[in-house]
Amino acid sequence: MIQYLTNNHQVVLDALQQHIWLALLPVLLGFVIALPIGYLGVRFTWLYHPLINTCGVLYSIPSLALFVFLPVVLGTKVLSPVNIVVALTIYTTALMSRTVADGLRSVDPVITQAATAMGYRRFRRLVDVEFPVALPVILAGLRVATVSNISLVSVGALIGIGGLGQLFTRGFQLFYLEPIIIGIILSVLLAGIADLIIVLVQRAVTPWTRRGASA
Repeated sequence: MIQYLTNNHQVVLDALQQHIWLALLPVLLGFVIALPIGYLGVRFTWLYHPLINTCGVLYSIPSLALFVFLPVVLGTKVLSPVNIVVALTIYTTALMSRTVADGLRSVDPVITQAATAMGYRRFRRLVDVEFPVALPVILAGLRVATVSNISLVSVGALIGIGGLGQLFTRGFQLFYLEPIIIGIILSVLLAGIADLIIVLVQRAVTPWTRRGASA
């Protein structure tokens, strides 16, 4: 593997760089889109179950089928990275919309009633009280979405775009084990680092959860 990395380090670095932005850009986009959608599912109770069902259907669509189908809808080329970004954004939005809704629903009504009694209006109560309390649930869902995206990017290699997944296809085509092993190791490391970063962010922005656990 050392010899392979020495001879192909630029190929591996390019694949890793592509993998990172193909996986993490949809996480950011999907998270931003999911916030208002999840809130609407809580604000209008009649919308919650249709939202959950729709998200479940979207998330169950096979990734390879979506990668191939999107160029027809978007008018992009089959080998365009836009297809991967849009597909993974859909998956992230579907997963995070439910997580945001469940997180906000998990807030104790006593907390919201107390905030209202203190003079908090709806938007300020959402931003200053409900959303921070729901953060542990929301960030737990974000961890799942991030790791899932890092895994799903590799599937895009079957249509010519897939970051580290290209090492898998190259290894299978050439019956060469080294690029496959390197691709697996880097994918696992990338997922682990991304998950650790989110955990550290969660610990930083929700210090009260640490105090509760220590108590």
